[in-house]
Amino acid sequence: VATLCIGVAPAAAQGEVQIARVQYGGGGDWYSGDPLPTLIAYTRQHSLLDLAPEPITVELTSDRLFTVPILYLNGHGNVVFSDAEAGRLRRYLEGGGFLIVNDDYGLDQAVRRELAKVFPEQPLQPLPASHPVYRAHYAFPDGLPKIHEHDGEPAVGYGLFHEGRLVVFYAHESDLADGWEPAGIHPDPPEAREAALRMGVNLLVYAMTQGIVP
Repeated sequence: VATLCIGVAPAAAQGEVQIARVQYGGGGDWYSGDPLPTLIAYTRQHSLLDLAPEPITVELTSDRLFTVPILYLNGHGNVVFSDAEAGRLRRYLEGGGFLIVNDDYGLDQAVRRELAKVFPEQPLQPLPASHPVYRAHYAFPDGLPKIHEHDGEPAVGYGLFHEGRLVVFYAHESDLADGWEPAGIHPDPPEAREAALRMGVNLLVYAMTQGIVP
């Protein structure tokens, strides 16, 4: 299994950790919103992670994929991974990478189908509230917080694992990205935005402290 080589992407200063948004095919709006700069700024202020201030965008076919430790995938619609892309994503995750998937509502059916190409031997499984990701920096004793009310369903965090390590976190019926957007973009109350940002910090801290293979 190839180990992820954490390099320095051009947009990052020496020592800074770069986060990348996944540009995927299938017609879905992979580009929706601009939540990462706000989350990154909050994380830089409230944790010891040295993150590059601006994220980059990568395709799964790009060699830049293997220079970043954390990927973010978001959208409302269809997602399609080619067999080659699914294979590369699996190699990335097995080598130490971490993928955060945010369902912006409308993504669920497609992302489950495509993640099944990446790890066909295991389905997404709900993470118990006792999982370390919910206490990596801030305590979430009830698990994934509900940020945006869409259809009344509870928020659930799902995971995929490699050799016992959480490598994919899928936020369903929560829409963390709504709370990561700058204030005023969405009508979420301040306490919901704060919960979203804190959960985002947990994900990044967990990825960097537990998700990287030495």
